[in-house]
Amino acid sequence: MNQTTRIQSEGAQMFANRLGKNIKNLKRWLIREHIQCYRLYDADMPEYALAIDVYEGDMRWVHVQEYQAPKSVDPEKARQRLNEALSVIQEILNITTKQLFLKTRLQQKGPAQYEKLASKKSFHKVVENGCQFLVNFEDYLDTGLFLDHRLTRSHLGELAKAKRFLNLFAYTGTATVYAARGGAAATTTVDMSKTYLEWAQKNMSLNGYSSDQHQFIQANCIQWVKENTKQDRYDLIFLDPPSFSSSKRMESTFDVQRDHASLIHNTAKLLTTNGLLIFSNNLRHFKMDANITEEFEVKNISKATIPKDFERNPRIHNCWEIRV
Repeated sequence: MNQTTRIQSEGAQMFANRLGKNIKNLKRWLIREHIQCYRLYDADMPEYALAIDVYEGDMRWVHVQEYQAPKSVDPEKARQRLNEALSVIQEILNITTKQLFLKTRLQQKGPAQYEKLASKKSFHKVVENGCQFLVNFEDYLDTGLFLDHRLTRSHLGELAKAKRFLNLFAYTGTATVYAARGGAAATTTVDMSKTYLEWAQKNMSLNGYSSDQHQFIQANCIQWVKENTKQDRYDLIFLDPPSFSSSKRMESTFDVQRDHASLIHNTAKLLTTNGLLIFSNNLRHFKMDANITEEFEVKNISKATIPKDFERNPRIHNCWEIRV
């Protein structure tokens, strides 16, 4: 990695130094753990409010998310800083403009992260712990692979052997791939989006899982859980709902803080006698409902599921093991 950047300003030099330091700190860990997709930088310096993710595939791809600057910041100065940062990123990581993708994360509620930004339909194959995934850097705010859940996926894979696995709010089905690779007896993947469900099927096929034991269901997960009258029960369930949703296909809004207790209660009814529910969300100040901790056996495993490259942002997600 080329770390001799052309200095544009004192701030840009400090930003370059920070990237170099982060690369040095992560290098041995990345090699030891065979990690090819990781977060390099997450607003370490307030002046450069960016999240920088590196994806090593057929080429090195860099996905940059700019956190929206407050209104008090001069727009021209913010634009200048961003341009400097992008130039530094290209030099430090030795990439071309075509290998760099920039998004702006607006400060707003709602399902914006799932809305389409473009229609390039350009997918790139990456590898995580031996699992292959398709990522898309242009069409959506997120790429199809939530890097902060790397350890959560591994945990699910380790638990899945000979289990019937249910993945709710499945997104692109990455957790299902881990479960299948871990030897799950059967998997059921549920998501409201046809696009993401098809993406999940492609991820499964990419890893060689396309038999009838792997089922995909397009449905509103909240309603599906509530109305599921089948005798099917699951030994292992992954429940990772959005913080907030107001999709047109839903009868009402969903707020994870307000609605998680009823969602967990209904989902737990689908567990087998000794089944395990892994519940996660990314609401920064989330608090588990006291009724849930009283009714179920609940263990907070958030700290154990935060990877090294996200240690600077330990509230990136919350995670619990829940048993009946």
